Amino acid sequence: MKDATPGHLVWLLSNRWRTAMDQALAPLDLTHAQYVLLASLSGMERSGTRPSQRELADFTGLEALYVSKLARSLEAAGLVRRTRDAEDTRVVRLALTDAGHAAVRPAIDAVQVLLDRLLTPLGGLDGPRTEEFRRTLTSLLVVPTGPE
Repeated sequence: MKDATPGHLVWLLSNRWRTAMDQALAPLDLTHAQYVLLASLSGMERSGTRPSQRELADFTGLEALYVSKLARSLEAAGLVRRTRDAEDTRVVRLALTDAGHAAVRPAIDAVQVLLDRLLTPLGGLDGPRTEEFRRTLTSLLVVPTGPE
């Protein structure tokens, strides 16, 4: 891997982490995408927000159509409630159900344990190099990818 390009290393790490995430969440009957939606929704609710599907899509970085599909499947599973906004019926608001709250906590715990393990070379989740790694990744994510 000494001669691997940064792009190839990011691709390898992304695939490796996604596989690890899927394995960690499988015993909880959740996919990585479902986890992202549930955990993000949980965090937004804790901050006092009852997001629309669009707001949740923007927050997670997932496509709005994909969030809509995920929300419908999670609603069918009894984990999410979808309701039309009272002021704009085109807007669909999302909320965790009691079952959703019960499902998301162990998932967040499992992911925290996994991330701490995956970040061991940097000192774990709270390691001194982890914050610098996060800042580096964030700076790479804001670089425009479209035509100049």
